[in-house]
Amino acid sequence: MWQVAETQDVTKSTESAAAVSAADIDAATARISPVIAATPLQYNDRLSAATGANVFLKREDLQVVRSYKLRGAYNLMVQLNSEERATGVVAASAGNHAQGVAFACRTMGIEGRIYVPHNTPKQKRDRIAVHGGEFVEVIAVGDTFDDAAEAARADAASTGAVMVPPFDDPRTVAGQGTIAVEILDQLGRAPDLMVIPVGGGGCLSGVATYMRERAPQTTILGVEPAGAACMIAAIMSGGPVTLPEIDPFVDGAAVRRAGAVTYATLTGLGARAGQATGTPGELLLEHVDEGAICTAMLELYQNEGIIAEPAGALSVAALPHAPIEPGSTVVCLVSGGNNDVSRYGEIVERSLVHLGLKHYFLVDFPQEPGALRRFLDEVLGPDDDITLFEYVKRNNRETGAALVGIQLGSRDGLEPLLERMEKSRLQIEQLEPGSPAYRYLT
Repeated sequence: MWQVAETQDVTKSTESAAAVSAADIDAATARISPVIAATPLQYNDRLSAATGANVFLKREDLQVVRSYKLRGAYNLMVQLNSEERATGVVAASAGNHAQGVAFACRTMGIEGRIYVPHNTPKQKRDRIAVHGGEFVEVIAVGDTFDDAAEAARADAASTGAVMVPPFDDPRTVAGQGTIAVEILDQLGRAPDLMVIPVGGGGCLSGVATYMRERAPQTTILGVEPAGAACMIAAIMSGGPVTLPEIDPFVDGAAVRRAGAVTYATLTGLGARAGQATGTPGELLLEHVDEGAICTAMLELYQNEGIIAEPAGALSVAALPHAPIEPGSTVVCLVSGGNNDVSRYGEIVERSLVHLGLKHYFLVDFPQEPGALRRFLDEVLGPDDDITLFEYVKRNNRETGAALVGIQLGSRDGLEPLLERMEKSRLQIEQLEPGSPAYRYLT
């Protein structure tokens, strides 16, 4: 199912990863400090009460470009020589890295071309243009980050422009690792657990590298979206693999193939997928359902007023299953806040499905007066609501199939609803999330 990376790629990346150290990250901190905001580390009462721990949020959504990606992009570009700067740069991104590159291009006067997938939210595209100004050209290509990356590599090969990778370069990794420097300085001690979102693995690689040298007792949990868990796939397969398909919803972490440099870095630090053993200093990876991410996004917005993008809420979404000890100190990285308001309809929908409150059915209604009224009276519960009703097929004059979306008053209302459906005279089929019919009809 997966395309396993060639051995020479992994060997080569191991050599590159070995050059990244805590000293490199300290140097990156000094290098990028003139343009990087030292983002707040905020104690969160709600999450602390829910987990029994002392939970802090590292607010990289308040970074200059609303995500941590500026750290890695600027650290790489500020080290380019005069000839490389004159040639210009090329980058591929789902949006956040592009904004970091664009900001760096305008700040340093370097021309750049940035390739983004077509599904990059308009909000992110607009911000790329604002940050880059006249120095940056934005080019939309393909459906995924990997499509954009292929186009960027082809551009660099034909023009000689310098590639600025979003995660798979030691200079990028070192830049992202500066987050750990700030956390230790702001907290004044090493946390017991750090929860870090994972796309290609650059941020996790940098943070884990620094913590292993400076605070080796801290457990680190890397979190991927379930629909694009490329780093877990790489660890399980013994090398980076290409996922056959991904869910692009968590656009900031929707990567089809983990980086070679980041894979080598993380495996060199002992990263593994699976349950925690309770030993301090473990480096773990797990994935979180996209619906749970949406729920976390909505809760952050409704309770704290934090506008997190899907990737930005990954760490918070993982807390219910994280290896947390009562009274311990936990730091969650809110990695970005570039979210398009037009996406909130889908965010609410995915959250409701995840919480078990939204369900879809195909109902074969008899074409006679009062059929819908009987459905409402005999099947629908007092706290249930029809949110969608659409005829999808008429077989003949006697029956007609309708797609019916029902939102329950509570999760416990599903079984009684199914029992009432079973007792009714109607032919009803529940559409299961993930099934071909479910994806097509919703």
